[in-house]
Amino acid sequence: MVRKESTTRMRLPPQHQGLEVKIPSFFRCPISLDVMRSPVSLCTGVTYDRASIQRWLDSGNTTCPATMLPLPSTDLVPNLTLRSLIAHWSTSVASCSPAAGSESSAVGASPSGLVRQVASSDADPSSALRELAAYISDDDVDEFEKNALVGAGGAADTVASVLRRKGEKTSVEAAEAAVRVLAAIVALDGIEDASKKRVAAGLAADAGASAASLARVLRGGSGLEARIDAARLVEFLLANAAGDAREAVAESSELVAELVRLIGPVDEKGNLDMKAVDTGLSCLSTIARSRRAARAEMVRLGAVPAAVRALRATTAPAMFAKALRILESAVGCAEGRASLCEDAEEAVPAVVGKMMKAGRDGAEAAVAVLWAVCHKYKDRRAADAASASEGALTRLLLLLQSGCSPVARQMTIELLKIYKVNAKSCLAGYDSKTTHIMPF
Repeated sequence: MVRKESTTRMRLPPQHQGLEVKIPSFFRCPISLDVMRSPVSLCTGVTYDRASIQRWLDSGNTTCPATMLPLPSTDLVPNLTLRSLIAHWSTSVASCSPAAGSESSAVGASPSGLVRQVASSDADPSSALRELAAYISDDDVDEFEKNALVGAGGAADTVASVLRRKGEKTSVEAAEAAVRVLAAIVALDGIEDASKKRVAAGLAADAGASAASLARVLRGGSGLEARIDAARLVEFLLANAAGDAREAVAESSELVAELVRLIGPVDEKGNLDMKAVDTGLSCLSTIARSRRAARAEMVRLGAVPAAVRALRATTAPAMFAKALRILESAVGCAEGRASLCEDAEEAVPAVVGKMMKAGRDGAEAAVAVLWAVCHKYKDRRAADAASASEGALTRLLLLLQSGCSPVARQMTIELLKIYKVNAKSCLAGYDSKTTHIMPF
């Protein structure tokens, strides 16, 4: 059968829009009639664009759209031969068109062309970065193409280099656009781990400059979503960078200050954004675990009241655990203990109240916080607040029976000494080995 060709000005890739070209009909998806970006074949032998056929199947259809035959299998097999033909045809069209070589004459540049624009030191990369972010986030773009662009195409390192530039060379708008691209790469499940690690490597090449740029976006980003994306990149960098780079990020006072601010209210009514709180807590808890030297600075910048505020306002156990780990780290220094005890009437009940709602690690972190201020350093305000906290004694006894670590067990036993249990109490039979809790 001889396939016909058609002439059109519509449904072309961005770099070819506005041109009159002949498109072979078998390059078109039978569903969308667009040139296929990621051709895949069903068991019936018909080839479709992946995004179009996936939407068809996700809608509950169990037949082949072209043949209407039932599908014994919905597996999608990449048609690599057709993909290669389409890529060759696309390149030929671009090279033969009168507008070839002129980025400005096309409605949009190719992804590789956008990367080259970002790499150019003479141009403002903001526009190209925003287009790259849209491309990476586009569900219709094949994952193979995204990985090729991020990896072999050099997009990850090129975009990261924007954040490595000194502040006066990069506007906040450009830094924010670069953050959007890198955050999209890190967040997408379809991007390979090797490609994601290129992001960390690119930022770690000058971790100090990268941290400064991320702090600028956290401080002056156009919206809360941009600030959250920047914080997620901080967390990703801390988790994947080597020791020196991790230290440079953890010791950046301006970055830590902005992460603390991210946990704060987002409006004049004092409301918190839970996504922002969770991301900020994740970063600060990672910094607290990775650098003991950063504790005092975190406390000075307000990490303790921020963590207490999160404990009181959030309902997610995972966030409880992160906030408690921050407090556990903070009370390891004198400044942290003083900050917590300064508002012990609010802080200690918040720690007690979330003790058994934060998982085992969170519970043990809570015990470590209480033990540090109530027993080891014997702060009277903290001890009185713990004694007065509703359900505190019951929670400590429950933790003791829950199979906690030996260290947490010993801390719990020592904490129990601050409670006066008399002979008339239903808990008078307590000892450090077996405890039976009477119903209340």
